Amino acid sequence: MKRLIYIFSALFVAVNATAQVGINTTDPQQTLDVGGSSATVRVDGLNSTNNPTNLGTGLTTRVYVDANGDLVLDDDGKVGLQLLVDSENYLEDAETPDSRINQVGTAFGYETAGNPTDFAASTFTLTKNAIVEINYSVSWSIYKTRTPAADNRIQDGEARIIQTGVYFRRVTDPTDPYAGPAITYELDDPTGTPINGGPWCINMNSSGTTCLETGGLLALNGQFYTNSDQDDGAYRNFKNTGSDYVRLGPGTYVALFVGRVYVGNVASVGAIKAYLGSDNDELQIVAHYYE
Repeated sequence: MKRLIYIFSALFVAVNATAQVGINTTDPQQTLDVGGSSATVRVDGLNSTNNPTNLGTGLTTRVYVDANGDLVLDDDGKVGLQLLVDSENYLEDAETPDSRINQVGTAFGYETAGNPTDFAASTFTLTKNAIVEINYSVSWSIYKTRTPAADNRIQDGEARIIQTGVYFRRVTDPTDPYAGPAITYELDDPTGTPINGGPWCINMNSSGTTCLETGGLLALNGQFYTNSDQDDGAYRNFKNTGSDYVRLGPGTYVALFVGRVYVGNVASVGAIKAYLGSDNDELQIVAHYYE
């Protein structure tokens, strides 16, 4: 069999009689055969400088073959994995009225609590339908009065459940969370299905009897708390963790938190207070784009 071999510097390019081309090999086995156990291939048109679909560390990029046989990233953006939010301290470290949730006995709803440390950096934009993955660890503290202080530790020994969750809000102005038209909370996914069987009450009146706002709640989780010691009982540095998935359509969003405190006997120490975000709060949001 005749074989033509071309040598360029230290690079060996071989073309055999069947028009198979070999690079670093004199015996190509396919139409293009790159030899060498550590051989790599670079396509400059697919790198992050030349191709906006390649987002570097923010995206797990995969190379696809389109209908024309061309190599493309993320099937022209139709499929892929994108890290949208990765925060090690998502909520402001504060024990203020904005981060406070009231004890509601066995009432039905939740309360919004906690503000993002950097609202603009907390927003994210989906360019098309995606399955959104949420993972969080949110801190909380708890007291028997509205004044956050160590000497206000609960001591009644009643078992409480501190529950937390996440909801998504449409953002009209990423630089100003309070600007624009009426706030819109996501209630349904792109197919019209209520998120997590909702709608859920995300904001109640002070007595816990009337729902003021609803949203689609995700990653609901809770932790038991009880304490009967005024001096040594823990009152802060607690964490709730949660994970969930939801389908969302194109748009700009921000993830926000809710919480509630359940207790069977509300008469024990009265209306105690809990605060979300009093310590570091981790949040990770990942988009899984699909056709």
